[in-house]
Amino acid sequence: MLEGKQSLQEVGNASAETGDQAEHSAYQEMTPKETADMLKLMEEYEPIVNNSMAFAEKLSKDLQVLDEANLQAIISSEKQVTLLMGSIDKALAEVAKVEETLQVYDELLGSVKQQMDHIQQGNSLLHQIDSNHEKLMSEIVFLTSNLDLSKKHRQVLSRGDLSSPSKVKACIAAAEALSSCMNVQIQPGYRKLQAIAEQLIMFETLKQNFENSFISHITSIFELQGNGQVPARMQQASELISSTHGPYHDDLLPYTPLMAWLKNANPILFHDLPKVYAWNLSRLYEREIKAFFELARMLLLGRTKECFPEGLDKQVACGSRQHPRFCLADSREGEEDEPDRGNVVKMLEQVLRELQPLCIAEQRFIEQFFMLSQDAAAQEWLGLPATSKGGKDVAFPEKSHWPKTKTELEEQPTQLLSEIFSSLEPELRGFIDTCNKVQQFSCLQVLVTLNDYMFEMQGSSAATSSSFLNVVLSNILLLAKNNFNKCICVLCKEIEEAKVPSKAKGGILPFVSRFEEFVNFSEDVFRWAQQRGELDKAHTKLVGSVFSSINSLASANLKVNTDMVMMENFHHIHCFLYQKKIQCLENKRREAKQRYHEHLERYVTKYLGQPLEKLNHFFEGVKARVALGVKEEEVSFQLAYSKQELRKVIEKYPGKEVKRALDTLYRKIHKYLSPEENLLPVVWRAMEQEFIRQYQEFENLIQRCYPESGITMDFTVEDLLNYFISVTQSSM
Repeated sequence: MLEGKQSLQEVGNASAETGDQAEHSAYQEMTPKETADMLKLMEEYEPIVNNSMAFAEKLSKDLQVLDEANLQAIISSEKQVTLLMGSIDKALAEVAKVEETLQVYDELLGSVKQQMDHIQQGNSLLHQIDSNHEKLMSEIVFLTSNLDLSKKHRQVLSRGDLSSPSKVKACIAAAEALSSCMNVQIQPGYRKLQAIAEQLIMFETLKQNFENSFISHITSIFELQGNGQVPARMQQASELISSTHGPYHDDLLPYTPLMAWLKNANPILFHDLPKVYAWNLSRLYEREIKAFFELARMLLLGRTKECFPEGLDKQVACGSRQHPRFCLADSREGEEDEPDRGNVVKMLEQVLRELQPLCIAEQRFIEQFFMLSQDAAAQEWLGLPATSKGGKDVAFPEKSHWPKTKTELEEQPTQLLSEIFSSLEPELRGFIDTCNKVQQFSCLQVLVTLNDYMFEMQGSSAATSSSFLNVVLSNILLLAKNNFNKCICVLCKEIEEAKVPSKAKGGILPFVSRFEEFVNFSEDVFRWAQQRGELDKAHTKLVGSVFSSINSLASANLKVNTDMVMMENFHHIHCFLYQKKIQCLENKRREAKQRYHEHLERYVTKYLGQPLEKLNHFFEGVKARVALGVKEEEVSFQLAYSKQELRKVIEKYPGKEVKRALDTLYRKIHKYLSPEENLLPVVWRAMEQEFIRQYQEFENLIQRCYPESGITMDFTVEDLLNYFISVTQSSM
């Protein structure tokens, strides 16, 4: 009822609000529809509207009718509200009943939920128990299967017997099985279990015992090989053959898997084994290499083994003298006893060919046996167990094995080989010294042979080259270049300090012949060389010394004409270089040609003054007066250069006297000029041209300085030509 009253109050309030709104809306502006209705109403009651009083009454009556209808509607709506309130009360009663029923059901469901929770919890515990049982069983199976080393393997490792190939294979299998057990990844807590701790201790004991047995065995093999003797075939061979260590390598290669196992199991112990191997094998290689090079020296010098020490001592004694010609200049008469010139190249090439397979075989062996190559290191790295991210670790964690860089992997074999072949480079240096003492310029042959061999090695594949041998030969090549440079310096010093005897008759100087000898030899040696930069530098340096020494003759006190000697030697150098066509000496060849022409001109000019010496002096004085400013037509008024004096001088040189003087001059030139150069016709032709030029110059001076005097020479140009021809023919 209370709720019904509240509803009525709400309806009343709503009606009041509606009335207020209607009253308020009366004062609002009419809409177009309301305006239309109003106009329609006024049209309907238009007759009445004219009577306002009647219209007002009419409206008042209509309003009353509407109010009555409104009151009736309100009264009828209150009844409906009362009925609605009753229906609502009934509905509320029904809802209360439903709520009571739901409460009962909820209590029932609550008990069921508790029971289901208990059941679910029980099932979860059972599932967890089953899972734990499965994991435990899996771990037990894992540990028992992976930490179990068979009795056979334990016995093999305990004995450490490596005396036969079958036993070596058994040890390899046992060591691999032991590594598999020790490299198993286990939880750190498992170590506290007594059974596992005992098993791991047993593994470590077996590992240490087998390590000691294996190291002792492999070290004894190293020592046995190091104490080996030089093969008898090397000592008695008549040809150069290097020793082979293939059988030694074959004895050790079966132990390679055990070396890999030891490297992973105990890197510290493994690290010393290459050094032990190198120390022992170096003693064997030292004896073999010494015998090899001793035989090479004997074959090089062509001596028997009995007389070899004596012959070598002589070579060393000869080489120890400070003689620029390497002792060969003192023994020209014994030149036929010297070794063949090509023997140095042949023997050095043979030595290098024998050393290369020896070094390559040893390098391949140590790279394979000690896992020093990049491929072996990669395999070793890939074979190492990885650390677990889940907190597991290996049974016996080793030191971290990081892959080495390529440079380090290349340096390790080279360093080890340098210890094994510690005597190779000194012996090779000694052999190079012996080669250098065989003959004058053997250092050129050594340089070319080494240079070409290194060039060939650089172009070969890595499988046919040795990094260690490359290092050794690079050092030897540097030594050969130094020896070559020393030889060039000695030769330059010899040329620069050469002294021509004052009684020398001219001709080709000894140091020019020495230079020619060197160039011929070097060009023959470098004919097929891959590189010739060093030789071009040497040629340039030597020819500079030769030119310098020739130029120094200008201040030498020689009995013969200096210009003649310089002319002949520059001509000889020009012809020689033109024949050789050496590109780096083309400028020097052109310079030699120019210097030859200069000294030829000086020589001709100097000697041409002798046949007509007084006449030449007379006209030199005439030219000097003219040069001082005396007019040409007034020269004859000079007392010393009068017409009478000119006639006296000309009378001293009749045609017969000139011919006799030319004959004397020809014989003198023929006496001092070197016949090898065949310059006499060239010089005589140049003198003929110069003589005619002087004759024409004298005639010209007579015509200009002594005009209309009628003074002429006693011979003509045609006479001079006949004189030269006659002298040449009479001397043939």
